[in-house]
Amino acid sequence: MNEPGSFPAYYDDLALSFNEAWGLIATGVSNRNSPAHMPVVGTIDALGVPQMRIMILRDVSQPGRSLRFHTDSRSIKAEQLRKNPATSVLFYDPAAKVQIRMSGKTHFMTTGDIADAAWSTSTPFARRCYMAEAAPGTPAAEASSGLPEWIEGKQPEEDQLADYRGNFAALLVEIDTIEWLYLANAGHRRARWQWNEAQNAWAGSWLIP
Repeated sequence: MNEPGSFPAYYDDLALSFNEAWGLIATGVSNRNSPAHMPVVGTIDALGVPQMRIMILRDVSQPGRSLRFHTDSRSIKAEQLRKNPATSVLFYDPAAKVQIRMSGKTHFMTTGDIADAAWSTSTPFARRCYMAEAAPGTPAAEASSGLPEWIEGKQPEEDQLADYRGNFAALLVEIDTIEWLYLANAGHRRARWQWNEAQNAWAGSWLIP
């Protein structure tokens, strides 16, 4: 927690807090040690129950209001998002003492430029998980990675990966709500921004923490 007089510039500044939120998240794309690298992503199942899991953040666009993740197109979360695109994403940075909650709708992409680029720029090891013979979440008689035996512990070649491209999907979460919470001994700060489609702009306000 902060000592009196040591507050950051964004402590009482709504615009700076907004930019700080996006900046903290953006570090998670390239920095594996950043807390933003693996946020909690929530979807809604068929019964209306929230389902959460850790996912790796692949890309961030503040101008595009978007976060990108990857998943197996056969997965349970993929099925949930096809039926209900509502998505929430939770970040927490203990060093910065900041919690960021984002929500919006996911665009599920298995084809097209975004999905193709996401697939081709991922490492062979990252793409190897899409070689699983059964869909993620399928019951198994014994502990298993789900991968074919011939690729266990090996890095696949491009020609070996080609047949599994159809199992890959890019998830583009279009953000329309952001909540910010900054923790401080002298007083926490909380804010919320809502995307205004008609004005093509964010509208923000302070909240009581």
